[in-house]
Amino acid sequence: MSSLHDLTATEQAAAIRAGTVSPVELTAHYLERTDRLDAELGAYLTVTPELARKQASDAEAEALAARHAGRADELPPLHGVPVPVKDLNNVAGVRTTMGSAAFSDHVPDRDDHVAARLRAGGSPMLAKSNTPEFGIPCYTENLLAPPARTPWDLSRSAGGSSGGAAAAVAGGLAPVAHASDGGGSIRIPASVCGLFGVKPSRGRVSAGPVQHDVAGLATSGPLARTVADAATLLDVLAGRMPGDPYTAPPLADGDTFAAWADPARVPGRLRVLALTGAPVPEIQPHPECVAATRGTAELLRELGHEVEEAALPADDSLRRDFSIVWAVRAASRVVPEEGEGLLTPLTRYIREQGRTIPVPDFARALASFRSVAQLLADTILAPGTGYDMILSPTLAQPPMPVGAMRDDADPAGEFERFARFTPFTPLYNATGQPAVSLPLHWTDEGLPIGVMLGGRHGEEGPLLALSAQLEEARPWRDRRPAMW
Repeated sequence: MSSLHDLTATEQAAAIRAGTVSPVELTAHYLERTDRLDAELGAYLTVTPELARKQASDAEAEALAARHAGRADELPPLHGVPVPVKDLNNVAGVRTTMGSAAFSDHVPDRDDHVAARLRAGGSPMLAKSNTPEFGIPCYTENLLAPPARTPWDLSRSAGGSSGGAAAAVAGGLAPVAHASDGGGSIRIPASVCGLFGVKPSRGRVSAGPVQHDVAGLATSGPLARTVADAATLLDVLAGRMPGDPYTAPPLADGDTFAAWADPARVPGRLRVLALTGAPVPEIQPHPECVAATRGTAELLRELGHEVEEAALPADDSLRRDFSIVWAVRAASRVVPEEGEGLLTPLTRYIREQGRTIPVPDFARALASFRSVAQLLADTILAPGTGYDMILSPTLAQPPMPVGAMRDDADPAGEFERFARFTPFTPLYNATGQPAVSLPLHWTDEGLPIGVMLGGRHGEEGPLLALSAQLEEARPWRDRRPAMW
């Protein structure tokens, strides 16, 4: 080990339980790196050093007491390991801007459930990670902070809307990070930042108590450097809470997602459907994205799995329905009257579109999501007769330059460009199925290109096991950007 941030999150947690690493020391290390590097990365909107040091001190005292009592193995799985929280989620007593100048001074008095779970799990909170306004765009540029950049090429965007979280983990400013995904916002940054990201099943992680997504598109999840780290953070975040409108099938008693991050748990020879063509008309994925998918398909075959490549008919209905629901969600967000003029042109445009959509059209779009989910469950992913998983590119393009997608003079055109960058990810938000992005390919220029696996609702476990098998076959942990 040359430095603390070379350790994975699970290795850090094990060292804390053993007493060889202190939560206070670990937190100080990440705060120092943040002070030194975040001006380049744009990972954080609000850094919370005093809170982080206090929580780290408490975690250290709890770990010491547990060791003295012989119960260190009973500590939460990431006890003492710092975890930043995305700035779309409330943390009591900490500024929560949602990436918007209209909320630049907003300080909630209550934790979201994910923040409460991290507190209960003994994870010091380093910062609130950077996000675009209300998480709407697929890049992380707002009016409050510098843009989030991928550490693999600081001229390029870290993606969005969890771009700050991804930049932090990929740049060594945090061991893992809380993120969220309403249309690809975990998997997009995972792809462009060379990370492993998990968008869990609908209902796996609570969005309450005040920010429930009535459309069911969005969920919180982990961004991490390894499959085991992501699975362990998912164990911390997951769990149904009173008032949750959705649920996901529970794991078997005593089982954990961390235990599923094991190649030995791959459930036999899997049938995988490989898609390289975009499901949206007139979109041709970049050759590097196609090569990443076909390379992963070949690796899966080498590992003994059956992979069939197919081209599904391109259909614009899902993109159209997703745009309707996305606009209505944006329009329904409550913004103080005096804050409307502080919103970005894109946000104002999408909110205006959402206000004009008839209620029956919104209801029809939601119904179409349920129909697509049922179709997949009954045919392509039907147990026994269908495929076990679907493989595709995560994105249709390599990492984009900062500012390349933003166009304040033409927000309608900007919104249309999102579909050309992210045609693959929204499917799993619409259906509620789990999906992961894996960093299995890099371009000759050193840019990461992610590939995506999607599975059946409630079956994150097999996705994690297969991801661990791929990680073992083609390790990526020690592949680090120059700024590391």
